Parts: sequence; C-alpha cells; structure tokens
Amino acid sequence: MIVNDLSPTAAAGTSEGPVIESASPALCRLQLGVELRAARVAAGMKAAEVARHFSWAASKLTRLETADNGIVEPSDVAALCQLYGVPPEKAALLGDYATVTKTKRDWWQRQDVRDVIQPGFKAYLGLEGIAELVVNYEAEFVPGLLQIPEYARAIMERGNEGLPADQIDLRVAIRMTRQEVLRRSIAPTEFTAVINEAVLRRQVGGADVMRAQLAHIATVADELPNVKIQVVPFDRGAHPGMNGSFTYLRFTQPLKPIVYLENLGGAGVSRREEDVRKYEAAIRDLQAIAPGYEESLDMIRKASKEH
Repeated sequence: MIVNDLSPTAAAGTSEGPVIESASPALCRLQLGVELRAARVAAGMKAAEVARHFSWAASKLTRLETADNGIVEPSDVAALCQLYGVPPEKAALLGDYATVTKTKRDWWQRQDVRDVIQPGFKAYLGLEGIAELVVNYEAEFVPGLLQIPEYARAIMERGNEGLPADQIDLRVAIRMTRQEVLRRSIAPTEFTAVINEAVLRRQVGGADVMRAQLAHIATVADELPNVKIQVVPFDRGAHPGMNGSFTYLRFTQPLKPIVYLENLGGAGVSRREEDVRKYEAAIRDLQAIAPGYEESLDMIRKASKEH
C-alpha cells in the first residue's frame, strides 16, 4: 500500500529524547533549537555575544534556536556545547540530533511527494510536524488529521476531476501520513478540532463512508488523550467560525504561534500578532458556545447512526 510506503518510522523514546535512528528531522531541529537556547540561557550568555565569539551572523544562531533551518552542522553544535559547558552525554545527544538533519529528510521532502504538494502546504507540513498544539476549525470538511482514506478519497476525486487514479492514491496517502503526528510516541501533537454541525450532516462518499468516518472520529477521541473534539450545533446561531475555516498552531518557545488559512485561491500562513490574537479569540468563543467534549462525541455518534 502507498500509505505504508509513505508512513514515517514510528519514533520511540525516553525522557532524554527520541531514539535518534527513528527521529524525524523536523522534531530533531525543534528539540535541538530548544536545548541550545536553554543551554545558552543557563550559561548566562546573550545571543549577540555568542555570534561575536564565533564570528557568525546573528541570524545564524537565531535560525538554530528557532528550528528555522533545514540542516544543522554537528560541528557547530559541538562548538556551542563546549562554549556553554554542556555535559558530554547531553552534547552527544544534541550532536546526534544535528546528524539526523544532515542524513535524513522529512517525508514531505521526498521527490515523489514534493511533486504533488503545493509550496504553501509543504511549508505548512513542516510547521504541523513540530507544533505542540494544533486547533482546527472546520466548517465543511472533517479535519484532515481525522479523515479515513475513503472519506479523503471522495474529497480528492471531487476536487481533482480527471486526475489519474495513482495521483489520487498519492494524495490520499499524504493525508493519512500526516496523522502520524497524533500517534507518535515522541511529543504527539495536542489536537483540538472544532467542527461545524454541517460537517456531520454532509454525506461525503455515501452513507457507509460517513458512518465509518464519524465512528472513526469518536474512536480517535476515545483512544488518544491528546485529541479533543467539539461540535458547534446549528442552534447556537451566529459564531466567529462563519468567516471560514482556519488552523492555529502553537509551538514550543521561542517560536511564536501562527494561523494557516486556505481556499480555492491558495493557502498561506500569517505570523502577524494582530491576526493571531484575533484567531485565538475566535477559538475561545467557539469553544465556549460549543458543547463539551463528551456531549460533542454524543452528537457525532448520533449523527453516525442517522446516515
């Protein structure tokens, strides 16, 4: 199956961090940045001071600490660890993180996958892969992180009429592979889905597919403590989600939250603090007017039986 071919190796880990052989480059970059910044702060050094010490551009250290780089040189990490006085065992682990960024690629960077992912969404996948919290409001679709293959296929076929079957297969596989962030053993993403009731009623792929899809949502919410679902019922009237679907992502410090928006015209990320605050307020409002998690799951189970 294509899905299996795409699926990243499941990470296993300890309190000290991931087993390096199975860690993804995105997670390694993030963990490395967090650890290096913490080590610098513990050493009582300013970023500008470190940059001057190595004759680096200030932006180089910033990119290292914010995971905003594709490859990290192990020699740079070793030099920083020596300057900060990082213990040898920790320094070796950080060096291993850097090595992963040089020797492995995230699944969305594979050649066969890159060709079918729009550049804006490719950038989003890198962010989704390192986010500690994702909140997705969806007005029309089941959120991608909760879709079953049959539901995803129905959407792909309707939105890409005339596309060869193998290309549809690949797009479905990509969507399924994204869901690894919810189940990985290293830092699984906290995911909150706020869904308009219309999503439960719209029959995508036929009655059997919808019953299976809604049952899957309830099962995931039951099985995974990091996944929470709320439904906004029709009878709650006007609400802030009526302006359209959106995804909010929060990261480990020092990375700042962002908002991701997409429509037929394209997709993009907003980092503006003003925009982010608006969507944070919208999330609070939506969660306040929606029933709680258990009542929402009851709505989903009931809707499943009605298809």
